[in-house]
Amino acid sequence: MKVVKFATQIDPRVARELRSFAAETDRSISKIVTEAVAEYLAKYRVRPAFRSALVEVLDENAELLERLAK
Repeated sequence: MKVVKFATQIDPRVARELRSFAAETDRSISKIVTEAVAEYLAKYRVRPAFRSALVEVLDENAELLERLAK
């Protein structure tokens, strides 16, 4: 996979957590950031009607989902 150099700024606390997570998982910061951005974009590019319905269902069943998560 070809990569491009990309620079940005993040909160120092987030940067520390990112470095720590990269070390814990033996992965590069670049790999983690690439995966996180790709996941974020995929999540927010979901069709608006589907997203709206999904949010509605999650809101309607929030209590049940909380109980199931325990």
